[in-house]
Amino acid sequence: MAYERVARMASNNAVVVFSVSGCCMCHVVKQLLLGLGVGPTVYELDQERGGREIQAVLSQLLSASPVMSGPHGVVPVVFIGGKLLGGVDKVMACHINGSLVPLLKQAGALWL
Repeated sequence: MAYERVARMASNNAVVVFSVSGCCMCHVVKQLLLGLGVGPTVYELDQERGGREIQAVLSQLLSASPVMSGPHGVVPVVFIGGKLLGGVDKVMACHINGSLVPLLKQAGALWL
């Protein structure tokens, strides 16, 4: 049930960020996207009903181990065009290598 909910949430908008309020890495990802001109849909899991279950599903999707998780769990987790991109490391790597903007354009999140 939680997996279907995550899939539904992730596919409702061009860019979706699963976050926890107060998480500095979540803030970095959200600010990067906003700076690029993208208005992501953000789900703050500490304020979302069933947030812990959603984090558990995200952890499974990322195949994250507790060692890879930060103090707020596996967040941030970014979906673009309904497809899992990954966490902060993957988002930053895509930004640095120039593949993030084309992904955002392909998903309809950017028009320029």
